[in-house]
Amino acid sequence: MSPGEILGSLLAHFGVLSLLAIGGASTTLPDMHRYLVEANGWLTDAQFSAMYAISQAAPGPNILFVSLFGWQVAGLAGALTSMLGICGPSSLIALCFEYFSGRSPHARWPGLIRRALAALTIGLMFASGWVLARSVDLHWAAMLVTAATVLLMLKTRVHPLVLVAIGGAAGLLGLV
Repeated sequence: MSPGEILGSLLAHFGVLSLLAIGGASTTLPDMHRYLVEANGWLTDAQFSAMYAISQAAPGPNILFVSLFGWQVAGLAGALTSMLGICGPSSLIALCFEYFSGRSPHARWPGLIRRALAALTIGLMFASGWVLARSVDLHWAAMLVTAATVLLMLKTRVHPLVLVAIGGAAGLLGLV
């Protein structure tokens, strides 16, 4: 594949994902993984998970992981192309939605659309978590830490940073 074809492929694929990124770009991680790791072999499982983790730990917008993926595939041009693809279409749709919903402030349809998309967002986030966990939980202890974290998040009010610290400590101790 030529560099131009790679950039075109990145732009087209991330453009389509932009239209599906209900709840943020992280909801499309399963398909990004399929496209970048499985279909094209541009990243390994470890690279994919590490780049996502690093971008989420860094300050700034959480969508920056897309630029890291693009950078790894095609350098600076890949980073810019990927960001244009993931941000462009959804930004245009959001602007149009706000424009038209603002023109009819008492209409029911904007609220109905927002509520309908909430369920889709939750499902996409679960799929993203599954892909990330599957790519790094290769040992029984790591699977146990992931399962315990999910249960604690669902059943208690423990702050997520406490769970991140516990996971980090387990890693430092060599348990995972």
